[in-house]
Amino acid sequence: MSAAIQTEAGDTFPFPKDYSFPAFFTRQPNLQTHHAQLEKWSALVLAYAHHHRLFRFSPTHPVFHNKKLDRRFAEADVRELLEHMRKDGRAEWVGNEVFVYWRRPEDWARKLEKWVEDTAQKGHVLTLYEITEGEATLGTDFHGMDGEVLLKALNHLVKRGRAQIFGQDDSLGVKFF
Repeated sequence: MSAAIQTEAGDTFPFPKDYSFPAFFTRQPNLQTHHAQLEKWSALVLAYAHHHRLFRFSPTHPVFHNKKLDRRFAEADVRELLEHMRKDGRAEWVGNEVFVYWRRPEDWARKLEKWVEDTAQKGHVLTLYEITEGEATLGTDFHGMDGEVLLKALNHLVKRGRAQIFGQDDSLGVKFF
């Protein structure tokens, strides 16, 4: 059971029941309970990011504040959560924020590879812009994708000999094999 709760940002999202309990926003002292709390928060962050197609998250993101309860997950606890997610391969620190991997780069690589096969793009050169913003990718999961996450996915294909990235920072292209 979930409820659509309005966050500080004003959006609606089907939050889990736990989001309506004040204790969810308080660090649990019991080690086992605390681990379960981190797992629930991790699942919430991943679902929220996926729902809104967010690729980056800040420790001060409004999802950590339940306006209705007037409760906020403390920033130190949020950082611990994001570090927990990093250890699980679901986040990666980039400065003061994290990439949130609701789909890991290697999973994105598989999706890209399938799209390349399905659309006969092998041997063609595409810019990263065409992949994330082009008409040919409208309706795909990677349309609108964060450019740095796309690069991480493409690097998986490069390592497997399935693609080559070339060009300069502001005009990168990729050829698929």
